[in-house]
Amino acid sequence: MSLSSSMSAGVAGLRGNATRLATISDNIANSATNGYRRANTSFHSMVVGSGAAGQSAYAAGGVRTTTSRLVDEGGALIGTQNATDIALSGRGFLPVTHELGAQINDGTAPLLLTTTGSFRQDAEGYLRDASGHVLLGWPANPDGSIPAYPRDSLAGLRPVRIDANAQVHLPTSNIVFGANLPASATLPDADGEPYVMTVEYFDSLGLAQTITVELTPALNPDAASNTWQMALSDTGSGNLIGNYNLVFDASVGAGGTLAAVTRTSDEGADYDPETGQIAMTIGDQEIQFGVGLLGQGNGLVQRGTSFSPTGITQDGFGSGDLAGLMVDAQGNLEAVYDQGFRRTLFRIPIVDVPNPNGLTSLDAQAFQVSRDSGPFFLWDAGEGPVGEFVGFALQESATDVAAELTGLIQTQRAYSSNAKVIQTVDEMFQETTNIKR
Repeated sequence: MSLSSSMSAGVAGLRGNATRLATISDNIANSATNGYRRANTSFHSMVVGSGAAGQSAYAAGGVRTTTSRLVDEGGALIGTQNATDIALSGRGFLPVTHELGAQINDGTAPLLLTTTGSFRQDAEGYLRDASGHVLLGWPANPDGSIPAYPRDSLAGLRPVRIDANAQVHLPTSNIVFGANLPASATLPDADGEPYVMTVEYFDSLGLAQTITVELTPALNPDAASNTWQMALSDTGSGNLIGNYNLVFDASVGAGGTLAAVTRTSDEGADYDPETGQIAMTIGDQEIQFGVGLLGQGNGLVQRGTSFSPTGITQDGFGSGDLAGLMVDAQGNLEAVYDQGFRRTLFRIPIVDVPNPNGLTSLDAQAFQVSRDSGPFFLWDAGEGPVGEFVGFALQESATDVAAELTGLIQTQRAYSSNAKVIQTVDEMFQETTNIKR
């Protein structure tokens, strides 16, 4: 009984070390594979009989092995020259799908997970890596904002597709008008000359248009009036948009900030003190014209003796061609156009599961959610347990070649030792057979 069990234990040892050799070989072979996760062989003893202490006879149970992939152990990040080479600085996975899944554009494409990828546009505009995985993301609104999508469902995810030949523009919807008006211009002896400037905006066709802003100081013969008349008109048509009376505070502490904004014409809309904006309508286009909150000093102010624009911005842009793509730390995929502006096209979520080591391993460093991994959840980068996106970077293989070679030597020694056990048992069987002679 004991000799037979010894033979079986030796065979089990050979089989177990052969399995370990297979995982070591796989790890070494993939030492240069970006995003690769190490395979690992674990040994578990087997007990024959009750296992109680003090037994008169002992039978060798041998060993069994289990293999697993250490998905939660990643490699180092390396810099690259491609803006859409994407890696993650912490926990989590990139959502991708396979080539056939990219043709499904209704949120039912199969979800695959990968830890890094070198994505480039294919002939149809899809962002695809060398293994054929297509990146998934949440589409942005035309203004670059991201709608509220479900986090435990694939319903909002779409294959990331970029139309490289489409010219894009965005009509202006918000203008921030910040300027310092000279307080000296409202003194009794001032000349009362108006200050005129134009503010650019883009219409619904992507054409640049301008608004003329005329600021005229109101004069009081006895003291500084601290009051201005602001006339807004469409430069192209000459149509009046609205006239407004601006009163500035002259008290200590709040001096120079807006105290009141009042419409003085039938045209235009009233000033909204909650937002600091005036709702302008030019043709069919609506634009929020921001002059600042009352008492805040974040738009129009009146101080000193010089007129100077301090901050005039607008959120539209004219027609431009795609020049490149960028991925920021939050996972926003931005198109960079030749006119110098950017537009968010997609937001890529980071996928997380409770047990990454329970994921099902697939070809080309991809994984799939399983019962052992638990359900997935889609996080924004930097929130919850997940890390952030790193553009111009890839994640190296998790293989430590030196450690694998050390394990290779140990496996070879263990395999030889188990083979020696089998050889010894065979000799002992031969001796037992010779007793009869």
